[in-house]
Amino acid sequence: MSEEGLQQAQEKMRAAGAAEVAIKVFSHYYRLLESGEQGTIREDEIEPVGELPHLDHLDPDREARRAALAGTVVIKLNGGLGTSMGVTGPKSALPVKDGLTFLDIIARQILATRAEYDVPLPLILMNSFRTKEESLAVLDRYADLPVDGVPLDFQQNMEPKLLADDLTPAEWPADPELAWCPPGHGDLFTALVASGTLDALREKGFRHAFISNSDNLGATPDGRIAAWMAEHDVPFGMEVCRRTRSDRKGGHVAVRKSDGRLILRDSAQVHADDNQHFQDVTRHKTFNTNNLWINLDRLAELMDGHDGVLGLPVIVNRKTVDPADPSSPKVIQLETAMGSAIETFEGSQAVVVDRSRFKPVKTTNDLLVLRSDVYELSDSGDLTTSHEGDEPYVDLDPDHFKILADFERHFPAGPPSLVRADRLEVRGDVAFGKDMVVVGEVEVEAPEGERLEIADGTELRG
Repeated sequence: MSEEGLQQAQEKMRAAGAAEVAIKVFSHYYRLLESGEQGTIREDEIEPVGELPHLDHLDPDREARRAALAGTVVIKLNGGLGTSMGVTGPKSALPVKDGLTFLDIIARQILATRAEYDVPLPLILMNSFRTKEESLAVLDRYADLPVDGVPLDFQQNMEPKLLADDLTPAEWPADPELAWCPPGHGDLFTALVASGTLDALREKGFRHAFISNSDNLGATPDGRIAAWMAEHDVPFGMEVCRRTRSDRKGGHVAVRKSDGRLILRDSAQVHADDNQHFQDVTRHKTFNTNNLWINLDRLAELMDGHDGVLGLPVIVNRKTVDPADPSSPKVIQLETAMGSAIETFEGSQAVVVDRSRFKPVKTTNDLLVLRSDVYELSDSGDLTTSHEGDEPYVDLDPDHFKILADFERHFPAGPPSLVRADRLEVRGDVAFGKDMVVVGEVEVEAPEGERLEIADGTELRG
């Protein structure tokens, strides 16, 4: 390892038109990697977080909510592709409910909140070069969405993948794009500065940003949290949920013993010897929803004071240059998580929220629940449910349902009713008919090597 690999990477980024602040940030993490930094947070360095405020206990008056939302912008992380479901375009452009895409529903949520509180509430996407065009085309359907002087999007940065053996930039002539990677969603802060978006927002008088993933339709701009941020001068707020056994691999908040600050520890930062503590949901009781609230003035001060480098904990992600080809060269991707900035802002806080604010769609299992009658979609984009208890657990056979096209072929008439279901597990090649109903806990298995077709109108009862 030497300075040569870093110089090659810097030159490659400059040739591709990367902003100097992005090159500076990449160089910071490259040097950490070269010095042996692995980004792990040991259990003996932290202690569980104590009691946290709950959203239900925040009750500012309507005028406080309105005033806070008047100075708030909504930023959606929108760089993700639907590759895990076999889709090449932006995941947010997939139809998810009543024929509407994630972005359609988000736009309706924003417009409804604007109307309710009479506030500008701009929506901004952090796109990648692969998601920009198609995503903005969806938003073009909403003529009232743009806000004067505020961009509808800005673009995340890209950095070279590094060959694991010598830390020089990887090359992959078969598909040159695969030699590049995004620097994780911690790049949000760098991209806000590099694009000029942070300055533009502050010049227009916006003081807070609510940031969330575009595939989480529960993440709406809540005036109670906005008012709490403003009233208590919170520089950085993180929404967290109570962990259950199914969340044991999700990143959790904790208190760092050395300085008493809140930190985020993701699974990639866990030492192998600490896994049992990391997954102990009775010890570390909350997980990060990636719904974040940030004071934009404090962010600008930090970025200026650190010369553009916030110094978030590095995540060393080891992969192959072509993720679909395990025989391709081994590479390292240097990443950061935006939630880890909780340790950078002095006075950061976390607030406990209900699961209704955390409805990500990561797999076709999640998509089936969202498309079903478990949730109803209002004109304002709110998702409500009459299902009792936790939402149904769905586990579809990945060999037949993981890819979206295959998934939809197995539900040609739409999803079954799941509003009275607790669990649906499907194994094998099972096709679902029209007007089907699932009640209680149900397991369906097709005979090996055969297709099982369930007739229209069938009720599956556990």
